[in-house]
Amino acid sequence: MSERLQPGDVAPAFTLPDADGHEVSLSDHKGRKVIVYFYPAALTPGCTKQACDFTDNLDLLAGAGYDVIGISPDKPEKLAKFREKENLKITLLGDPEKTVTEAYAAYGEKKNYGKTYLGVIRSTIVVDEEGKVEHAFYNVRATGHVAKIIKDLGI
Repeated sequence: MSERLQPGDVAPAFTLPDADGHEVSLSDHKGRKVIVYFYPAALTPGCTKQACDFTDNLDLLAGAGYDVIGISPDKPEKLAKFREKENLKITLLGDPEKTVTEAYAAYGEKKNYGKTYLGVIRSTIVVDEEGKVEHAFYNVRATGHVAKIIKDLGI
């Protein structure tokens, strides 16, 4: 498991398929700030709430110069279903092998109802225009997290 990212670290490069199967790379966003968030699974209650919060605040975030990318272990077909069902406007990428999720230290030990297991750690990494980590938030809550990011970023 990777070390957690810290402000000033170079954000790990990635290229993953989006909901339509097109390849999207972090480098495609060079010159823009990017909010990269990791969530456990599409079409689940918490992940739906978080994705809808990002979509609802997308104009505000984009106006402040931020792009939003959500990454989960789901395949593009499931992401497309998620996008259509919830009318999501953010970019959703699939990482079934969890290589990017692990590179961002967003995969590891979790505890739920007294059980310990490996899974996606709900995390948000803010990457600056140069590809460096500006903020790294780990173990975030699905509800209220977008509002906290907006506050923390001073938007």
